[in-house]
Formats: sequence, C-alpha cells, structure tokens
Amino acid sequence: VQLVESGGGLVQPGGSLRLSCAASGSIVSINFMGWYRQAPGKEREFVAHVRSDGRVKYADSVQGRFTISRDNAKKTVYLEMNSLKPEDTAVYYCKVVTNGVGYPSYWGQGTQVTVSS
Repeated sequence: VQLVESGGGLVQPGGSLRLSCAASGSIVSINFMGWYRQAPGKEREFVAHVRSDGRVKYADSVQGRFTISRDNAKKTVYLEMNSLKPEDTAVYYCKVVTNGVGYPSYWGQGTQVTVSS
C-alpha cells in the first residue's frame, strides 16, 4: 500500500492550501482516512479524520478552519485549510486505516506546509 501526498507549500497567514493523499496498492477497503502534523521539536499530533460512513472529527486547533473530505472511488482524502496561521506550520502526514485483519494502518511520506509572511 502506498500513500502519495501533494499540495503542501508556502502560504501567507490568512491564506489557504489544499492537501491531497491518494492510496494505491492492495487495499480491501478503507476505514479511517486522516491527517496528522508534526512541527519542529514537537510530537506528531492529530489534525482530522473522516470515517467510511462520512463522519468527521477535528482537532480543536483547526475546527472551523480546516475541512476534511474523501473520495472513496479514488481512495483519496483531502484537507482544505483556510485562515492559515503561522502555528499551522508543520509537516502534514496522511494516515489510512484499512479494514484488513488487525486494521493495518499506513502513513504517507509527509508534505511541508509553511505559513509565513
């Protein structure tokens, strides 16, 4: 299973970015699809996830600014990020939890998001 992320970059405070993560390989079906981030010197933290039934959950720090969505046919998850702040600067990682035995999970390679003027 491979996860390929795209959409990171440099943006000014208040700006927007859209991240994408496409899954490929031998996947029976996908349960959760989500995003985590890791800022320099900090631990990786949860950002948002979307379940197979469409229910979503967000970290308090991004609630109301970020929107997660998924396209099941394309096995792709998106993260629309608006009103970006310097504290959103981090490497963003995609995570997929499949419905295989033991619910195996997979991580993307990460994409850098930098919010700076």
